[in-house]
Amino acid sequence: MSENIGNRYLVIIGALIVQLCLGSIYAWSFFQTALSTTTGDYVWASLMTQMPFAAGLASFALFMIFAGRWQDKVGPRKVATIGGILLGIGYLLATFVDVVTAGQELLGTIYLVITYGIIGGAGIGFAYVCPIAALVKWFPDKKGSITGIAVAGFGAGALVFGYVEQALLLAPVIAGFSAVAGTFLVLGIAYLILVVLGAQVLVNPPEGWLPEGYTPPAPAADGTGKDILPGEMIKKGTFWLLWLAFVLAATAGLMTLGNVKSAAIDIDPLADAVILVGVMSILNAAGRIVWGTVSDKLGRENTMMTMFIVLAGGMFSFALLTTVPGTTWIAIMAVASLIGFCFGGNFALFPSATADNWGSKNVGKNYGVMFTAYGIAGIVGGLLAGSFKDATGSYFMAFAITGILAIIAVVLILIVKMQSKKQ
Repeated sequence: MSENIGNRYLVIIGALIVQLCLGSIYAWSFFQTALSTTTGDYVWASLMTQMPFAAGLASFALFMIFAGRWQDKVGPRKVATIGGILLGIGYLLATFVDVVTAGQELLGTIYLVITYGIIGGAGIGFAYVCPIAALVKWFPDKKGSITGIAVAGFGAGALVFGYVEQALLLAPVIAGFSAVAGTFLVLGIAYLILVVLGAQVLVNPPEGWLPEGYTPPAPAADGTGKDILPGEMIKKGTFWLLWLAFVLAATAGLMTLGNVKSAAIDIDPLADAVILVGVMSILNAAGRIVWGTVSDKLGRENTMMTMFIVLAGGMFSFALLTTVPGTTWIAIMAVASLIGFCFGGNFALFPSATADNWGSKNVGKNYGVMFTAYGIAGIVGGLLAGSFKDATGSYFMAFAITGILAIIAVVLILIVKMQSKKQ
C-alpha cells in the first residue's frame, strides 16, 4: 500500500511538470504582439496573428481523441513522451519562420499554422490527457480536486513561460535569428526535455486498486457512472448538452487569453502586459483547483452554473471597459483575471463530469471525445476577437457576444440538472 501511495503522489509531480510546459500555449499573446508590432520584424494583421493559435488549439483537441484511446491501451508514459517530442519538434521547426517566409505575411502565417499550430498542438494533445487520466484512476475519491491540481500547471504555464517569452522576445540571444525565431528555438529545446522527463513518472495504478477506505458509488439506474465507451456515451443527450456548454464557455475564455495583451494595450497604451498576463494565469490555475474542489462538495452542475454566471459577468464587464474613456489596465487586469479564474474551472469540471457520468476506466477515451468541444472553441474564440477588431476597430462586440454564450451555457447545464433529477 505504501508503495502505491508513494506512486500516486509522484504522478502529481510529473503531471505538473508536463502541464506547465503544455500550458505555455496560453502565452501566445506575447507572440501575437511581436508579430503585429510596427517596430519589429513582423507587421501582420490581427487575424493573421491569431491563426497559429487557433490551429494549435484545434490540433490539440483533435489529437487528444487519439491520445486518449491510445493511452488507455498502452499507459500514459509512452503517449506523453510522444507528445513531448512532437511539441519540441513543432517549436524547433517554427524557428525557421524567418527563412521560409521571407517577409511574406500569408506564407508566414501558413508556416506557423503547420509548425507551431498543427505539429505543436498535436504534441499538446498527446501529452495533455495522460496526467488527467492517470490521476483520476489514482484519486477516484477526489476527482474534482485532483483534476484541478492536475491541470493547474497548464493554467500556470502562461505565467511561467510568459515571463520567459517576454524576456527572449525583448532581448534576442540567438545571433542570426529574429526575436520571434530565436524564442521558438529556445522554447522548443526546453519543452522537448521537460515534457519527456515529466512523462516518465506517469503510470496507472494496479488494476482494481482503490484508496484505503474508499467505496465507489453504485451506478445509477440509467447507466450513469458505468465504465462505458465513447460510442455509447455520444448517444446520451447529457453528453451533447455538456459538450455544447463546454464549447460556449471555453470560447469566452480562449478569446480573452489569446487577445488580452493586445486588447489591454488598445484600451490603455501604458498596460504592463507581463503583469496582466501573469496575474490572469495565476487566477486561471487557481480556478482549476478551487472550482474542482467546490464541485466535489456542491456537485458538478451547481458549480458549473455558478461559474458560468460569473464568467458572463466578466465578459460583459470587459466589453463595457472597451467603451469607457480613461480605463486603466488595472481594471482590465481585474476583469481578465476573473474570466481566467472561471475559464480554468472548465478543465477540472468537465473531465470530472465525464468520469462521473461514464466511469473512470475509459476516461481517457471519453474525455478525448468531450474535449473536441475545446477544439471548436479554439477556432471560434481564437478568430472571433481578431475578426471584430479588424472590422470595427474595437473588441466590444466580441466580448459582448461571448457573454451571451456564457448565459446560454448556464441554461444548458440547468437542463442537465433537471434531467438528472428525473432519472
